[in-house]
Amino acid sequence: MHKARVALVTLALTGASVAAFACSDSVAQDPNGIAYSFAVIGCNRVAAPESIGVVSTANVAELNATFADIAAMSPKPAFLFFAGDLVFGYTNDSTALDRELKGWIALYQASPLNGSGVEIVTVTDNHETDNLSKVSYEPDERTWLRDMAAYITRGGNGPTAGGPDGLQTDQSRLSYSFDYKNAHFVTLNSDPVGKDWHVPTAWVTTDLAAAKSRGAKHIFVIEHKPAYPYPTTATDGLSFDIAARDAFWTVLESNKVEGVFSAHNHEYYRTQPTGHTWQVIAGNGGSPLEPTLDPTIPSTGAYYGYTIVSVTNSGRVFSKSYGRDIPAAGYAAPVSAAHATLRDSVEITQN
Repeated sequence: MHKARVALVTLALTGASVAAFACSDSVAQDPNGIAYSFAVIGCNRVAAPESIGVVSTANVAELNATFADIAAMSPKPAFLFFAGDLVFGYTNDSTALDRELKGWIALYQASPLNGSGVEIVTVTDNHETDNLSKVSYEPDERTWLRDMAAYITRGGNGPTAGGPDGLQTDQSRLSYSFDYKNAHFVTLNSDPVGKDWHVPTAWVTTDLAAAKSRGAKHIFVIEHKPAYPYPTTATDGLSFDIAARDAFWTVLESNKVEGVFSAHNHEYYRTQPTGHTWQVIAGNGGSPLEPTLDPTIPSTGAYYGYTIVSVTNSGRVFSKSYGRDIPAAGYAAPVSAAHATLRDSVEITQN
């Protein structure tokens, strides 16, 4: 990484408390001008469908606020990656999942983000494709692929059934990759049928090698479940199988992946697990915050919002978290501020 100056950012934590954290480089601007950027958000679904009474099972107030914020940005991000937990799901009834997904799509289509020039890319997760037993369920996978087809248009080059990853179903539009300018993006399904809590590491290995051979300067990975979960839930995410997690992370670091952006844990949290590739948990999209959230853990954020990643014209990469305070009237109440404000910033450039 670049040696960076140190600046202070305030992060809103639980309740009314505020803490100052030291973050890399300038938090106010990208000093060389932005070449392109992208946004990441995850975990906006409500606590349970009956708690809100909306077809989409989304936290509508927070979702609409985020859509409006991103649509108003200048310059606009090229992409908004929605890293799972769009809807509540967890059902054996694919017709119920179909209603929820179509309700979510209706919210997006009615928002200013639709038609703004920002491409939305949806990434599936356990709530979308798991059944009542919390196991990935093939009929729900098929429902997701059908309903979200317009938001996974870059898919198709991912792993098929069988192969070195031993997949039970075709994952080619659930885990896939694409190039954009000098970057390579990889979106991963962390709960394929028959292999919950795992990503297709063998396919990732081949895919990243090919991207590097084509001259990719920056590599970014988006998945729902984090490789390294929030510290108070040590066996969550891909750490359910530590050996498989470590093999996956080794591939990322050997290819100098700059950042892995995930959700699943309902908070904002960033870390450099082994000193190189960064991981940002952007699971603060509007779902109830985790009861295990610990505001004393560095780089923890207890607020709702989204993350913006910017690549500058000189090749430096910054990850910035923007947030709104949790509404005092409850997590799904009207938003606490007209716009999210900068809460955290870090440079994630890899040499």
